[in-house]
This record gives sequence, structure tokens and C-alpha cells, in this order.
Amino acid sequence: MLPSKKFIKRLLGDPQAATIKRLKKRVVEVNALADEYQKLSDDKLKAKTGEFKKRLAGGESLDKLLPEAFAAVREASTRTLKQRHFDVQLIGGMVLHEGGVAEMKTGEGKTLVATLPVYLNGLEGKGVHIVTVNDYLAQRDAGWMGQIYNFLGMNVGVIIPDESYLYDPSYTNKDHVDERFRHLAPATRQEAYNADITYGTNNEYGFDYLRDNMVREVDQLRQRDLNFAIVDEVDSILIDEARTPLIISAPSTTSASAYEQFARVVRQLKETEHYEKDEKRRSVVLTDAGVELMEKTLGVDNLYSTDNLRVIYHLEQALRAEVLFHRDKDYVVTREGEIVIVDEFTGRLLRGRRYNEGLHQAIEAKEGVEVQEESMTLATISFQNYFRLYKKLSGMTGTAATESEEFHQIYKINVVEVPTNKPMIRTDLTDRIYKSEAGKFRSIVSEVAALHKRGQPVLLGTVSVEKNELLSNFLKKANVPHEVLNAKNNEKEAAIIAKAGQKGAVTLATNIAGRGTDIVLADGVVDLGGLFVMGSERHEARRIDNQLRGRTGRQGDPGMTQFYVSCEDDLMRIYGGEKIAAIMGRLKVDEDTPIESRMITKALEGAQKKVEGFNFDMRKNVVQYDNVMNRHRKAVYALRREVLKAEDISPRVIKYIEEEAQVLIDHPESLSEHFETILTATFPFDEATLDKLFAVEASRFGDELKKATQDFYHAKERQFGSEIMRKVERDIYLQLLDTLWMQHLENMDHLRQGIHWISVGQRDPLVEYRRQSQLIFDEMQNTLRSEIVRAVMHAQPLEAELEKEVDTELTRAAASSVDNAAQITQAEKFEESDFDKAQAQQIAQAKAHNQRRKARKAERQRKKSAKHHRRK
Repeated sequence: MLPSKKFIKRLLGDPQAATIKRLKKRVVEVNALADEYQKLSDDKLKAKTGEFKKRLAGGESLDKLLPEAFAAVREASTRTLKQRHFDVQLIGGMVLHEGGVAEMKTGEGKTLVATLPVYLNGLEGKGVHIVTVNDYLAQRDAGWMGQIYNFLGMNVGVIIPDESYLYDPSYTNKDHVDERFRHLAPATRQEAYNADITYGTNNEYGFDYLRDNMVREVDQLRQRDLNFAIVDEVDSILIDEARTPLIISAPSTTSASAYEQFARVVRQLKETEHYEKDEKRRSVVLTDAGVELMEKTLGVDNLYSTDNLRVIYHLEQALRAEVLFHRDKDYVVTREGEIVIVDEFTGRLLRGRRYNEGLHQAIEAKEGVEVQEESMTLATISFQNYFRLYKKLSGMTGTAATESEEFHQIYKINVVEVPTNKPMIRTDLTDRIYKSEAGKFRSIVSEVAALHKRGQPVLLGTVSVEKNELLSNFLKKANVPHEVLNAKNNEKEAAIIAKAGQKGAVTLATNIAGRGTDIVLADGVVDLGGLFVMGSERHEARRIDNQLRGRTGRQGDPGMTQFYVSCEDDLMRIYGGEKIAAIMGRLKVDEDTPIESRMITKALEGAQKKVEGFNFDMRKNVVQYDNVMNRHRKAVYALRREVLKAEDISPRVIKYIEEEAQVLIDHPESLSEHFETILTATFPFDEATLDKLFAVEASRFGDELKKATQDFYHAKERQFGSEIMRKVERDIYLQLLDTLWMQHLENMDHLRQGIHWISVGQRDPLVEYRRQSQLIFDEMQNTLRSEIVRAVMHAQPLEAELEKEVDTELTRAAASSVDNAAQITQAEKFEESDFDKAQAQQIAQAKAHNQRRKARKAERQRKKSAKHHRRK
């Protein structure tokens, strides 16, 4: 029998307790400075920032400055916000500074905690990013905490989609009711990122990183080097959203009619007879009967023949869209006919995000809305790999302990449970289990009505927009007034959820609607037992259930929580709910009578652990494959940034020319009659140089070729002029690197999609993916070298072209199109006869040149052949 965790902790000591004990000693140091800092005038307190920066420049470490910096922030907060950091908040700030995850219960003031390490690390002047889950929180927290930073002489920026701001107390925006939003002045992206402290959403930070690797000039770069990030709601961003990569794409050309045709075709398939679905793994497979029906319907002999790859692709996506993705649960259809993904963990609408690999188009066809164009990937990165680019990463949340293994394995950060300021007195009641969903909903409505009548506020949490609207209809029929939150308008919903603690309030919300906003209890509610949080079903992850429970019982307030579960809920149904339903049937339990069993609750938590483990494996799988791509991405982006910032890349071009010359020297066709064509395709030497090259002894050919290539390059440089040559080299390099990188992304995507078939041959798909991807990447680098040399050697000066900014295929695709018709003011007119004479002369010259060239090539070939026979 394995020893228990409690026994191991007693034997080896609890590392959590040791960490808290160590940090409490530092809290004593901060508290010892309180009186001294309280006596400082505003000007002297503000001057501390300049003093700290000087000491840092003099070699003092951030760790040594910590007690004084924390004391300064605490005093500034007391003066500006009238909020003084508790001792436990100081501990949370230290955990964040040390690059850990601070687990702090709801209502413990995480937003204020972040100001401590943000100010301390901001003293370095390298930038600190605070990452939030939505635009509302990014703006609210910047405008709220900006008062502290501004008082201490630090500037604050905000990044949200299409907009960026700087906190400026002298600026007032009257459009906002909330005072915290009114002092955000519009600014450029660069200004917001160059601020000491920047607030923004995870998506925008990631997208801006990708966009920075698609620009064509240094002054278009947005971000500085990624220094320190504090991720708010770290579990939501680094775990729940980790499976969805960030993708910037451009429209590709694929017919929408194919998706519509396959959407019609799959509707005739019946479950079990034609396909089997696995809800645990979210997969669907055709049965033999299903394959036969599809072959007959589509008129193909063998569905899985290599000739039908496109057919299989469309069929698989149409079947997944039809069977596994459900309206108002996985996505919603807007009034404009747009398919918007619903975040399965938070219930938020993910506007702008699309399922990839044609799945989104398949869902559009299924719902009968306009099928958008398929997309071509221009740039992509997973959240795991984006956040691992930061020099230091930390985070805070109310629920991280259940995922501590994942935080450590993937991000190399440890979770520290920070004690609460006041003891937690919340009561978590046993789950109520019902035979059917209808019976469960009737009981929920009855219980909510009773609580509303006695004045106790209720927060009712659901797992989807669909269930939210269903319960709302039941409450309307029962005449229970209530507010509904579907995470569609974060600013408005934050105001609603802040009032959820009023007497008799009933608030119906998807999982995390209003997350980040505290529910303050009204007078008299404490005597009624505090806020009652009710869960309409268990979620796949225990952490999400704990987040819902955490909405009540803040700062020592009373509160109650209870989950209502039915045997028809997804989690119960997939993980053995029919057994419990059978037991209830034998006991003759009716639909409206619940059973409360610790054993069943434990079984449910066991099922949740299984799902968590499965989801962790999926995320680990994503990151293992993306790690391969990440090495390529880092290499290409580092190279691109180097070329973008360099004024002179000629040493790199000269090195490429030497390498390409060596490739030609070792070429297997070097003794064949085709070699001259191969050689001149890269180095367009004139006839005299070719004659000289092919006249030398074979042993000296390599040295002569290298010398000829260098001479040719320097002649090209003199032809262009040194300054223009540097611009030409840089433009060619960026153009070719971007084009090849886009092709590489597509090649890697195709490799990833087909690699699972490798397991059929008893080989590890990941090992094979790594091996083949390295070959593809090596080939891309070789092609890049060859194409750069070829382009530079064939470049010809055209004055008008040199003045233009370089636009690569990638930057063209990334930029939105601009109509320039208004810029054309006049045009010269030409007649066809103007070209006749010049054209005739050019044709005659070209014919004569080709005849001379053929004659000289034949003569060289004859001499070379004779020499080759003499060597034999």
C-alpha cells in the first residue's frame, strides 16, 4: 500500500509551509519600514523611484530592493486608492516576483497584489506586462491601479484589439460611466508597449508578437524584448486556452460548394449504423456500412484511396461538424449569420477566432450560413510557447492547485497557496443527484424561488449559453425576477454581477461571466447566510467548479454552495451515470427526489480527475508537437529580426555565395554537358568568364569558381553602388525568407495531419514527426541560401524600383488592401508603332547573341571532353 500524502508531508516537511514561513520573514522587513514611509511627504515618496533606479544601476539587486519598493507601493496605494495591502497580499506579491503562481481565494485582492512586483520589476525599465482575460479587465485595472504607478512616476499603457491607450489623469473620456475608464488617452501601439507597465489581453500580446515578425521596417515593430509577465487568471489563460493556437491567416482559394455538398451528404448517416462517436475523445468514425453508403452516394470505388484525400478531408470535417459540435453549446449563430465559438471553459464568445483545418467552414455549411473562404496560415504560435518566451513568468488565480503538475512540467513554475486574510467560513453542501435533467431543473427553480422569497441572494452557474437560456425560461414561468449573463458584454455584466449580493437578487451566469469582479454583500445579507452559489451541473474540470464556489465566502463572509447533478448530464452520462440511474430505478426514486451521497460525489470527482488527466495529455501532446515547430519559429524569427535591424548583411550573403559555389563544385552533374546551364542558372557569368573557367585544370576548377563568384559579386556591388546594394540584399532576403516560411508552415501542417498514420506501422508518430520536420527545415534553409544567391546575382538596377519599400508576399497578405486609384493623376500615352522598331532591334540582337553563345558552348564542351579523356 502506498503511503498517504499527509504521511509524506510529515516525514519530509511541507514545501508550501516552508515557502510561506520564509516569505513571512520578508513581510516583517516591509512592515518595519511602514512608519518611516508614512512620514514621507508626497514629493519625497515619489522621489524614491529615482533613488531605486540609481541603486539598481549601481549593481544592487531587485531582491535587495524588495522590502523598500513594497513599502513604497503600499504607502502610495494608501494615499491614492485608500487601500492598504494586507500582509498576505505582500506574500502574494513576493511569490509573483519570484516567478511562481500565487493561488489566492476570490476576494483576496489579486489586482492590488500585482502592483507590488509590477512596480519592483518596472524599475529595470525593460517593461512589465500584466495579462488579463478580457478587454474590460485590461482597461479597468490599468485605469484603477494606474493611480498608484502614476503617483510613483511610472507610466502605464493598455493594449486591446484595434486600440491602445496611455493612463493620463489630465485626460477625461466622458463616454464612460466608470471613473476607472475615463483617464485612458488614445496612444500608438509602440507608445503603449514602451510604457513602464502595459496591461493587455493574452490574445493581443500573442498576435502582436506574430505581427512583429511580419513587418518590413524596424519602425513598424510594436513590442520590446519580452521581459516579465504576470498572468491574471493564469489557469484560464495558460491551461484552458492552451489547446487553441493563435493563428494569423489570409484567405485561400477553395470552393464553398464542396462544404455545402458534404453537409447535405452526412445528414443521411445514422448513429451506430453508419458511424460511432467517442465523446470522451471527441472523435467520430464511419462503420463499414457508413463507408459503403458514402462510396455509393459520392460515386467512388474506394473511399480511402490516395486519389480521394480531398474527399476524405471534407467528409471528416462535415461529420465532425454534424455529430460533435452543437449550436448554443460549442458555438452560436449571430443575427448576421456568423458562427462564433463559445469557450467551453468560460462560456465567453471568442469573436474573431475560427476553428482550423476547414472545420469552421463545415459548421457554416451545416447551419446554412455563408461559408467563408478557407484560410492560409501566415503565422502561428501556441500560448504555451508564447508565454515561455518571457524572461520571467508568473501568475495568480483562485484555483491552480489541481493543475500544479502542469504548471511545473510545461512552464517550470511552482504553485504557492497564499493564506487568506480572514478564515474561510463558507459551507459546501453535498451534491444533489437526480434521475433526470427535467427533475433537476424543476428542483433548481423551486429552490431558487424559496431563497429569493426569504431574501438570500443566489448566483446560479451553468455550463453553456443553451442551459443558461433554458433555466432563464423556467425562472420566468415561475415569476422569479433575475439577471442573465452570457459573457457577451463584459463591462455591462461586471456592473450586474457586482450587484449579485443584494437582498433577493437572482443572477444566472455561464461559468465565468463577470470573473474578476467581486460580489459585495448588501446590509443584512450576512444574517441570511450570505450569497448562495448553485451549480446546475458538474464541469469536466474540478477547477471550474471551485471557481464557481469561490464567488461566495470572500474576506471571511458566510456563504453556501451546492451542485445539482442529473444522470443525464454530459459528465455523468459519459462516465457511468446509467449505473446510478439503474440503482435509483430499483429503489423506485422518482424524478423530483434527489439522493445525496458522498460516495457518488467522490465517483464524480474521480471522473473529473480522469477528464483532467486526458485534457492534460492532449495539451501536452499539443506542446510536444508545437515544440518542434517552435524551434523552427525561433530560428526563423531571430534571423528575420537580425536582417530587419541590420544595416549591412553582406557578410552573410558572401558566406552564402561561398557555400553555393561549393555545392556546385561537388555537384554530381559537374562533368556533364548540362553543367554550364546549372552553373549559369545561379551565377550568370559572361562568355569570357565561362571560357576562362572551363579552360583551367580540373584540380584548380574549385578555387577558380570561388574567385569568379566573389569577383562577380563585387562587380555587382560596384554596378549598384554600396548603399543601394545593401538595400537590395536586405529586400531580397526578407522577400525569400517570408515566402519560404509560409510554405514551410503549410508543409508542416500537412506533415502533422498525416503523421498519425505512422503509428499503424508500429513507429512513434512524434519521433517520426521530429525526424521528418528536421529534414523539411534543412531543405528550407538550403533553398533559402540558393534562392538568395540566385536573386542577388541576377539583380539588375532599376532606379524607380529602388525607391519603393519592399513588400514581401507575407507583408502583402498581412496588410489590408488599400485603394490607390485616387493617387493616379496623369498617364503617358503610347502607340503600338513606338515599340515596333525597338522590338525588331532587340530580337535581332538576341538571335545573334544566342548563336555566338551556342558556338562557344560547343567549343568549350569539346575541349572539356578532350581534357576529361586525357585525365582517364
